[in-house]
Amino acid sequence: MKINEIIRIKRLEKGCTQEQIASLLGVSAPAVNKWEKAVSYPDITLLPALARLLDTDLNTLLSFQDDLTIEEVHSFLNELISAADTKGIDCAFAMASDKLYEYPSCDILLLNTALTLESLILTDKDKNPEYMDSIQEMYERASKSCDSQVSSHAKAMLISKYIGKKEFDTAGRLLDELPEATISKKQLQSTLYLKQGKWDQAAQLIEGKILSAISEVQSSLLTLVEIAAEESRLSDARQLTDIAKQTASLFDLWKYNIHIADFQLAVVQKDTSGCLEALKQMLPALEQGWKPAHSPLYKHLSFKETTVGQRFLTGILNDLEDPDNHMYDFLREDAEIQELLQTYHSSTK
Repeated sequence: MKINEIIRIKRLEKGCTQEQIASLLGVSAPAVNKWEKAVSYPDITLLPALARLLDTDLNTLLSFQDDLTIEEVHSFLNELISAADTKGIDCAFAMASDKLYEYPSCDILLLNTALTLESLILTDKDKNPEYMDSIQEMYERASKSCDSQVSSHAKAMLISKYIGKKEFDTAGRLLDELPEATISKKQLQSTLYLKQGKWDQAAQLIEGKILSAISEVQSSLLTLVEIAAEESRLSDARQLTDIAKQTASLFDLWKYNIHIADFQLAVVQKDTSGCLEALKQMLPALEQGWKPAHSPLYKHLSFKETTVGQRFLTGILNDLEDPDNHMYDFLREDAEIQELLQTYHSSTK
């Protein structure tokens, strides 16, 4: 990010006008305007005062610390996951804080760090509400990015959060800010790779797009199952459950995904035996993890081996055993289910 962009972003973050910045520095407002348009640059003697005024440092102001590449961001995210698995979520947040301080203008790092931390903390037994506030603050910052893709993704995450909090007006305002349609850069990039004969790179992009799309379809099907069950359309709910299972199987998704629809429907119906049968399939699948590269659909996708499955298993067991989670109250009366949970709970300790 160039100095003119940094000046503008930092000024807006502070809620200052160009006139206010100019007055505090003893220059004219048109001068500040020219800095932000890269027509001219601040005098070197003004830089320390400008950096202090914008709550930043000279390294950041002068772009001495360049943004990370996509590959470097992905590498750091893998380090973050490993740290959470081996040293705990507190260590992961400390690492994230240090990295974001080192690269304060790298919006791709900011967004993906928030996404990764949220996926980690959602499976953590002791959910620290301060961490969730910190993650939301990261999304808020990312939503103001000059990168439209970063901004749109961050806004989408915030919309879900505000809906969950029943802050519907705020969610609606953000929704109105999202573009109606966007051109898929990845689709264009894969077309270019194909024309260049770069088969590996093209396959990697296309496989990633398939996995992202089918994951969204699967999530939508599960939501339709829930809606049909809540509306007492049990025949539709069962049919949608079968479609969700067939979809997960057809597209070689994690075996856990194949049985989650059965469990979800059984929970809504308070069907203890149905929950038991689903859990008998889901829990072993979580222990085994998922190896997408074993499927021809995802051969070119590289996934770092992690304990995400084990973390999901721990999270599910904690939810099922949490007396404050009344959704599963009816399951706590069943001896066979409790025995099953105890077996897996012992293996996660």
